Amino acid sequence: MPTQQIRITMQEGVAEAVLAAPAGAMPKAGVILYMDAYGLRPAMEAIAERIAAEGVAVLVPDTLYRGGRFGPFDARTGLKEEATAKIIRAAMAATTQAMTQADTASFIEALTAHGVTGPIATTGYCMGGARALNAAAAHSGRIVAAASFHGGNLANDAPDSPQRNAARIKARVYVGSAGIDGSFPPEQSAKLAEALRVAEVDHAIENYVGMAHGWCVPDHSVYDREGAERHYARLKTLFAETLGN
Repeated sequence: MPTQQIRITMQEGVAEAVLAAPAGAMPKAGVILYMDAYGLRPAMEAIAERIAAEGVAVLVPDTLYRGGRFGPFDARTGLKEEATAKIIRAAMAATTQAMTQADTASFIEALTAHGVTGPIATTGYCMGGARALNAAAAHSGRIVAAASFHGGNLANDAPDSPQRNAARIKARVYVGSAGIDGSFPPEQSAKLAEALRVAEVDHAIENYVGMAHGWCVPDHSVYDREGAERHYARLKTLFAETLGN
């Protein structure tokens, strides 16, 4: 699976990124993968390569680039170590949802520059889940599908919470939630479902019983192979039905 390390010139700096694509001609359809809180690293690249094997180009940008290259950090211990947790939380707080929504225009341009001229989907993990959904709201003319896996704070009281942008989403939405996840409890799931239903967004919210927050990511302490394979199957269906790959 050919993978390129690329750099994207942004309004506020330079974002390192990985671009994964099948061998041969660049696919017309693309996916933007919004990383989790531990940075751009081999685990994120592995997910991108697995998705790209379905016939799409996958861009994984460093969304927390504003302070320079972010991380990477060890997903098994990152938030358990006080010093590292402080760095991670500060970087996340400094990069707002609105910033990532604006940055997504540059991510789309980067895909286009590499030959992706067709529809685009998003998928996000952990902190990337909300960003993937909000990106779809901000770029509804190009993004046709959006997925979130163990995404947190998808329907809280924050003004930039994804459920508040439901009316702007034209994409098909899939949300895979961890069985027990304090960052996305049942009341948030119900609130998000109601907002998407009222906005007439084609969506599905699925509870992965027995899975913990982070189960999809191969270097995470709670990685679950069976659960990860299930997530790939859901993405394969979502992208086949929306990207036409």
